[in-house]
Amino acid sequence: MRTIWKGAISFGLVSIPVKLFPATEQKDVRFRNLHKQCQAPLKYQKICTVCGQEVKQEDVVRGYEYEKGRFVIISDEDLARIPDERSRTIDIIDFVSLQEIDPVYFDKAYYLAPGEAGEKAYALLRKAMEETGKIAIAKVVMRSKESLVVIRSYQDLLVMETIFYPDEIRNPELLPGFEREIKLQDKEMKMACELIESLAADFKPEKYEDEYRKQLLDIIYAKIEGEQIAIPEQPAAGKVVDLMEALKASVELAKKAAGNETEDERPRKRKKKKAAGE
Repeated sequence: MRTIWKGAISFGLVSIPVKLFPATEQKDVRFRNLHKQCQAPLKYQKICTVCGQEVKQEDVVRGYEYEKGRFVIISDEDLARIPDERSRTIDIIDFVSLQEIDPVYFDKAYYLAPGEAGEKAYALLRKAMEETGKIAIAKVVMRSKESLVVIRSYQDLLVMETIFYPDEIRNPELLPGFEREIKLQDKEMKMACELIESLAADFKPEKYEDEYRKQLLDIIYAKIEGEQIAIPEQPAAGKVVDLMEALKASVELAKKAAGNETEDERPRKRKKKKAAGE
């Protein structure tokens, strides 16, 4: 795993040398555009929209579109004017509870490993956050961008996750055609809760798999071997006519599925309610 950044966590008057590693990776199957006749990759050129000429890399400049079709040029010298003292420091601002942060804020995760001579301070911060049940809110400058991040304990190490700034979260009130005030019947609510409880389980990430990617790779490798592969068609979902009937049928299917599972696979059930009055 390659180090992508080196710096230090600033924790009060304590400085903890750290190294940053990507904690996740996208495994999407990516395609390249080919020429149908030659089956060779296509090259893309930078063409000026005014003069139609191909532009070389040394003639490309950075511009910000402040109005439609109007740009202001930003040079490297302009960017150099912005103070960047924290480019090698992760500055902790606050300590908060993880439960206070809605998952919509989370973006990308990185592993933080202790740098040279930083093992003890690193372990101290990690252990102290575990003991207090807190995570750190910090800021860091990486790749000419100041990011808001959280630092938390994860499997005996520290993880840094970039999070969105509040003004980067779109206001859900702006969703068009969404009626929020809908009257729900008690029996519908009870049945929906029963369905959720029947499907409740402990989170075991290893049981989830990208089925689409798996089938796509099957097709790709079969073609490489000169074979053809048949993918069974998925049955079309039936149109929901009656909500209560759909809920009842779903609960019955969930109960049957649970009955076919082993003890270890069965969904975790909610604790039984007290017998008195119920």
